[in-house]
Amino acid sequence: MYKTFFNLSRNPFDLVPDPACLVPTERHNEALAALYHGVRQHKGFIVLTGEVGTGKTLLLRCLLGLLKDSKDIAYAYLFNGRLSPTEFLQYIVSDFGLPAIGKSKFELLLDLGNFLASRGSKKMTTVLIVDEAHHLSADILEEVRLLSNLETTDDKLLQIVLVGQPELDEKLDSLELRQLKQRIAVRTQLCPLDADETRRYIRHRLQTAGRDPLSSPLFTEDAVAKVYCYSRGLPRLINTICENALIGAYARRLPGVTPEIVANVAKEFRLETAPLPVGEESKLRDPADAQQAMRVLLDLVDALEEAGHSIQMRARA
Repeated sequence: MYKTFFNLSRNPFDLVPDPACLVPTERHNEALAALYHGVRQHKGFIVLTGEVGTGKTLLLRCLLGLLKDSKDIAYAYLFNGRLSPTEFLQYIVSDFGLPAIGKSKFELLLDLGNFLASRGSKKMTTVLIVDEAHHLSADILEEVRLLSNLETTDDKLLQIVLVGQPELDEKLDSLELRQLKQRIAVRTQLCPLDADETRRYIRHRLQTAGRDPLSSPLFTEDAVAKVYCYSRGLPRLINTICENALIGAYARRLPGVTPEIVANVAKEFRLETAPLPVGEESKLRDPADAQQAMRVLLDLVDALEEAGHSIQMRARA
């Protein structure tokens, strides 16, 4: 709707996790490198956690893109962990291209074991990726642990990547899952973007959508600061706010997004009370504002001292 108006070739803030839109922050680069290294080096258990909206699924899509480029890698991708143990195994076996319907748990494990052993003998890599892993029950997590027993004397036959919200960390830290926790070889975490990363994120998304970087900014600095404040640096919320802010600017036929438009969007989505990330408030303040505040404070101190001096003079009189 607004693409032509703002000279864009696509919607810059779609919620679909498109790897082309990944903004390579230091933390995202580290997490992606950790995942890929863990898989390629056959580390066995790999865990990625992060708060809602930090970009875990997008990072997984990037990982899958890297894995698809390697002909020696086969993977099963599970995105719904609300299954029974048998259904869990059926899904995995089926996703690896093996027949699974009507088979018992014993038959499924036997077929999976033979499949992994065959690929392992050829020095090929086999990966199980479980998204939304915080929904996995204790029974399923125990099945996952038992699958890690499929190994040779010197190699893990199945690389297991668990991805989920911080609740997954809590489960893995529990006493009953201590055996699983001890097998984790790579553990990494995604955090919200900081103020500078949020600016780069918005700019990168716009450029990916065809916006000329030399043209006037679609989001003023104050508008970007507002986006960061209301989104708390969560990419999903940044996308939601920016998408609706562009619609608002287009409806008013404005050349760009103003702080007032961002504030209206935040109000509509009930984000106006969202707290700013701890320690990030100062990054949003203009140095001139800080200097002005200091001058006001000094003027106030001078006024108080003068008032106190006047009171003393009157008392002596």
